[in-house]
Amino acid sequence: MITAENIANHELIGLDTVIVTSVNSQIIGFSGKIVDETKSMFVLETSNGLKSIPKAISQWGFELDGKKIILNGTSLLRRSYERVGVKA
Repeated sequence: MITAENIANHELIGLDTVIVTSVNSQIIGFSGKIVDETKSMFVLETSNGLKSIPKAISQWGFELDGKKIILNGTSLLRRSYERVGVKA
């Protein structure tokens, strides 16, 4: 079960996210559903279409069970199948 404590070790595709902070100030506040993931990129489905955004340059916000969670993109720099099942 995905929780606030173990979200970084779970599949993120299908979750809604928002960019909380970023090196690129133009993408702060982008939000959407994660529809694909590579080692270094998330593909978000936004109201303006699909956007590919590098993981490492941003902090990503998620909400689970009413809790807001912020993950540093550098902690997500693995393919999803490499991250899933890894102990925190």
